[in-house]
Amino acid sequence: MVRNVVGKRVLEAAVIDAGRAVAEFDEARQWLAVAGRGPMEPLAAEVWVFDKGLAQVLLVKHPWRGWVPPGGKVEFGETPREGAARELFEETGLRVGLLDEPAAVAVRSYHPKLSVTLGLSYAAVVDVTTPFVAEPGQPVAWMRLDEGWESCFPEDLTRMRQHAAWLARWRSRH
Repeated sequence: MVRNVVGKRVLEAAVIDAGRAVAEFDEARQWLAVAGRGPMEPLAAEVWVFDKGLAQVLLVKHPWRGWVPPGGKVEFGETPREGAARELFEETGLRVGLLDEPAAVAVRSYHPKLSVTLGLSYAAVVDVTTPFVAEPGQPVAWMRLDEGWESCFPEDLTRMRQHAAWLARWRSRH
């Protein structure tokens, strides 16, 4: 996708959310500043859905990526936040409010044959009894943050733990 196809509104939303993200990985903000000047791959967005105790996260079992947060490609005309909410609904059936500050911004490749792109991670907190509906072929499960899981992105566990700790500190101050 090229910048003029992504559209000014979408690119501006990505820059704003990248700047507001609680955590930055892979020098993502700098990458976005450079990549936003020319042709760029589609953006990605995901949601880290935590339980109210901040001890578990809701993951989707992708056919070859393993256990990953609900998410995917930001579609034409969507902001990353809108794409994250849509992907969350498509993969889990959940329609929940995303927290104001994005959890993280990173640069990664989502497929061995694709170049790297910007990924924004948003967060939500829900009760574990909230019902969800898995997308066919992609089971959904709560995973404990004090245990590991199989994923092609092993760094996600640490990043989600760090964000859960940040959320706990934020809660204690507000």
